[in-house]
Formats: sequence, C-alpha cells, structure tokens
Amino acid sequence: MTMTFAATEEASAEEASAEERARQLDECDELAGFAGQFYKTPGQIYLDGNSLGLLSKPAEASLLHTLNEWKTLAIGGWMDAAPPWFTLAEELARDMAPLLGASADEIIIANSTTVNLHQLLATLYRPHDRPHEANGNGIQRTKLLATALDFPSDIHAMQSQIRLRGLDPDEHLVRVPSRDGLTICEDDIIAAMTPDVHTAVLPSVLYAGGQLLDMAHLAQAARERGVLIGFDCSHSVGVAPHCLSDWDVDFAVWCSYKYLSAGPGAAGGLFLNRRHRERPGLAGWFGSRKAAQFDMAHELDPAPGAGALQIGTPPILAMAPLGGALQIVNEAGIKRVRSKSLALTAYLMSLIEEKLQEHGFTFGNPREDARRGGHIALRHPEAGRICRALREAGVVPDYRRPDIIRLAPSPLYASFAECHESVRRLRHIMDARLWQDIAPEPGLVT
Repeated sequence: MTMTFAATEEASAEEASAEERARQLDECDELAGFAGQFYKTPGQIYLDGNSLGLLSKPAEASLLHTLNEWKTLAIGGWMDAAPPWFTLAEELARDMAPLLGASADEIIIANSTTVNLHQLLATLYRPHDRPHEANGNGIQRTKLLATALDFPSDIHAMQSQIRLRGLDPDEHLVRVPSRDGLTICEDDIIAAMTPDVHTAVLPSVLYAGGQLLDMAHLAQAARERGVLIGFDCSHSVGVAPHCLSDWDVDFAVWCSYKYLSAGPGAAGGLFLNRRHRERPGLAGWFGSRKAAQFDMAHELDPAPGAGALQIGTPPILAMAPLGGALQIVNEAGIKRVRSKSLALTAYLMSLIEEKLQEHGFTFGNPREDARRGGHIALRHPEAGRICRALREAGVVPDYRRPDIIRLAPSPLYASFAECHESVRRLRHIMDARLWQDIAPEPGLVT
C-alpha cells in the first residue's frame, strides 16, 4: 500500500512539473497574444489547423464589412467598396506576396487550388513544343512528374491535362515512389527528371506524413535539367517561409483555409514566375487588363503578370475573410510563426515519447526541423478509432488512412499547455482503452 501511494505521489509530482514546464514555455511565447484573436471552443483543444483553420476576429470583421458593403452599395461595391471588389484579387495578392517570397505581380488570388493547377498546366504544359534542349536527340518532353504520396486532387488534375492532350496518363504521368511509404527522397525526384519530363508538380509538404521538401534544391535541379517545376504549397503557406522568386520556381498553387484561416472554401492563390508571360491556357474576362475589361472585346487583352490567369468573376464573399486573416499572419511575422510551429511540434513529439511509449505509437513525419512541416503524423494500427476517441475527449485532430493521426498545433492560437493537455487526454484514452468502445467505421469527413 505504501509503495502504491508513493508511486502515485511521484506520478503526481511529475505531472505537476510537466504542467509547469508548459506554463513556462507559454510565458516565453512571443505569439501568445494572438490566440485571443481567434474563436476557440472552451474546453476544446484544436489540433486540426492543417485541415481547416479557426475563425479569427479580423477575418470575421473583413467578411462582415464586405457583407455590409453589399447591403449598402449593391452593384456600386465593384468600384466604391474599400477596397473595390473589381481589384480585390490584386489587393489581396499584395498582402500575400511576402508570405510566398514573390512580387505582387507574380501572384493572384483566385479560384480553388485544383482549378488553379488546371489553369497553370493549361498555360505551361505544352508537351509537343519542347524537344530536349541539352542533347539535341529530339526526345519530346511529354511527361508530368509527381510523387506517389501527392494529394489525390493534384494527381486527378495532372491526369486530366495529359488526357486533354491526347496522351495516356499511365505512360505520361511519372510518380516517384516512396522508399518507406511515408516520405519521398529528393534524390529520387531529381533522378526522375529525365529528358522526357516536361513539368514537375510537387507538394511543398506531404499532406499525410508531414515532410517538408527542399523546394530550393529541387527547383535548382529542375532548372539545370530543363524541367519546369511547380509546387502545391497548401500545407506550407502561412506556417513556413517561402522564397519562390529567389528559388526560381516556375509556378505554385495553394489554398487559404488551412494555416491562413480564411474559412472553408476560401479562394486560393497562384504564383507564376514573371519570366512566363504566356497567354492563359484557360481564358476568361477577369484575366483582362483592367482598363480594357469593359470594352467587351472578343479578343482577350490580358492583364500583366499573374492577373491574366484569372478566369471568371471572383467570389467576393469567399475572398473577403482573407484580408483579415492575412493581417494577423503578417503582423505575427512568418519567421516567428515557423519558429513557434517547430517548437510546438517538437514539444508534442517529446511528450508522446515520454508518456506513451508503451502504447505502440510511432512517428511518420521527419524528426529534423528542416524536413518537418507544420504537423506531426502519429501512427498507430487503431488510428481511426483513437482519433475519434480524442474528439470525444475534446481534442480535435484528423485521421488519414490507414494509420495516421495528424496533430497540427497552429502557432497563432495553440499553446504549449494545450499540447501537454492533449497528450494527457490521449494517455488516458490509451490507459483506459477507451478507443475499444468506438466502432471501427470512419466518418465520411475525417
């Protein structure tokens, strides 16, 4: 009895010490004040910022402001709103540019991620126009290069673009395999940049495993081999710095509803290196030069820069929250955001190793800071049921088949104390085997 009491007392002391450590980390957190700008459910720990970010008060205010302009100005909002809806995409591009390391004229806010990828491939992927320049042997560059771990929608878009050119995706879409099922070796990607590859489309961060690819190195390798290269930055924008222009990336796409917290279905964005001034592959009237748009000419007079890749009338209400969302990220500073993100995920991993080592968890994400995005990929054979048990316990992660629990503490509103508490609740779930009470069938949205 004495030994049991002593063990319990020792465990309580260790827990108190861990709680104090989390409190000290929060006290030193330069970004702690931003959490008050977000709507958080009391008692809930939100670790799903890599899927859908929380609503912030500035984003809410931007949306309400735009709704009021619609109410009071009606059609006059296109020119009299602040900013005018007619140029809202360009205004937001200026605020977005520092996060991507690009000039404002290389960026436009428009469409969704997949539509923007279709637009960029329709514009740049011309498989019969570029024989291999280096060896003069007449090899046609017809292939698109991706990885076996890409987000499915990117693959669907690439397959569609290949078919539209009368080619077979089974032959003309190359997917670099993973050596371990979780990560991609950059050397394998570079080795796959053969003379018949036209364009590489790669994720900045693997959506499941959380690996951050070395975009600068890959872009340099692509340039040396005459391959165009673009990145889907959906899992890195707003949580890691980018230098797309300096890295000489050809193009990029991203969404705005994850770490940027612009809301479900928020307008995405695209980057087109200014050396590319091709006519848009998918033309529409909002890609016109602004001064000429209402001339209503049937011949497109394209806008300078990335603005030419706009297609139809922009979804103003889906763009409005982004203004407030960008205000917070830019105020916090992307370097400080990245620093805290790495600290939060490293802290989570250390707690899991310390508290849950006997429960069969492993990490699917890289451990090195330079190779880790904004989330950790916690693996377990019963990940689906454990994930749902966490939600019932007030911790919101997400699940990716077959065995990954993604934990993404957003640096702008997550705390070290919340990371500590989430691991404490997870340990209780595992110690009490509460996940066994949950049916194995996952929900439609995980």
